[in-house]
Amino acid sequence: MTNRPLTLMAVHAHPDDEATGTGGVLARYAAEGVRTVLVTCTDGGCGDGPGGVKPGDPGHDPAAVALMRRQELEESCEVLKISDLEMLDYADSGMAGWPSNDAPGSFWRTPVEEGAARLAELMRHYRPDVVVTYDENGFYGHPDHIQAHRITMAALEMTALTPKVYWTTAPRSMMARFGELMREFEPDMPEPDPAEAAAMAEIGLPDDEITTWVDTTAFSGQKFDALAAHASQGENIFFLRMGKERFGELMGMETFVRVRDTTGAPLPEKDLFAGLR
Repeated sequence: MTNRPLTLMAVHAHPDDEATGTGGVLARYAAEGVRTVLVTCTDGGCGDGPGGVKPGDPGHDPAAVALMRRQELEESCEVLKISDLEMLDYADSGMAGWPSNDAPGSFWRTPVEEGAARLAELMRHYRPDVVVTYDENGFYGHPDHIQAHRITMAALEMTALTPKVYWTTAPRSMMARFGELMREFEPDMPEPDPAEAAAMAEIGLPDDEITTWVDTTAFSGQKFDALAAHASQGENIFFLRMGKERFGELMGMETFVRVRDTTGAPLPEKDLFAGLR
C-alpha cells in the first residue's frame, strides 16, 4: 500500500481543450481527492488575438496570443481545481491545411519520438493511474489533436506504468442534439456541403460502442466557467452561447472509450477509476 493519491492525467492539444471534453471529470475527480494533472501540448498561438483578429491577419501576434492563452489556461485550471499544469509549449499548428502545419517548431512537425519522450518523463514523475487523450483522428481531425494522441500512446508504450487509458468521444445521439442546438442558436447558418456533412456524421461513436459514461452534471457549472475563462476564444466556443442551464443539460455527461485496462473492471462503466478503488 502507498499514500500516493490516485492520479488522473489528461493530455490535450491547446489551451481550452481541457474544459471542452474533460472539464467535468477533472472537476469531479479533483473534488473526490484525485490528483489531476493537465498536460497541454501547444501554446495556442494560432488562436484569435485581441478583438478577434485571426491568424495571418494584420495585428495577429502569435507570441502575444500564446501569453494571453497561457494566462487563461491558468485561470481555467483554478476553476477546475487542477492539481498540476504541465506545458510542452510546442507551437500551435493551426487547423488542417494551414501553412502553420509545417512551420518550424510546430507540434505537427515535431517527431513523435521527441514529444513522447518528454511526455514519458512526466508520466514517470506523476505515475498516473488513468490517462485520457484523443483517438487516432484527434476526435475531429485537428493536426495537433492527432499528434497529442500519437505522443501519448507512444509515451505509454515507453513507460508501461498506467493501469487504465481512455480516449475521449461523444455519443452520436448527443452529436445529433448538438447539431439541432447549433441551428437553434444560429438560424442563418448555411447548410454544410455533403462532404462536410458526411465528415460530421462520423464524429463520435454509436452509443452502444461507448464504454464509459461519467456523470459530471454536478460540475457542469465549473466546466462552463472554465470554458468562459478562455475569453479570447469566445467567438469560437459555441457552448458559451447556451447559458449554464442549457449547457449543463447537454454537457453533463462525459463519455470515453477504454483502450487499456489492467483492473478487469466490467464494462460499461461509470467511473474512470473503476477497479482502482
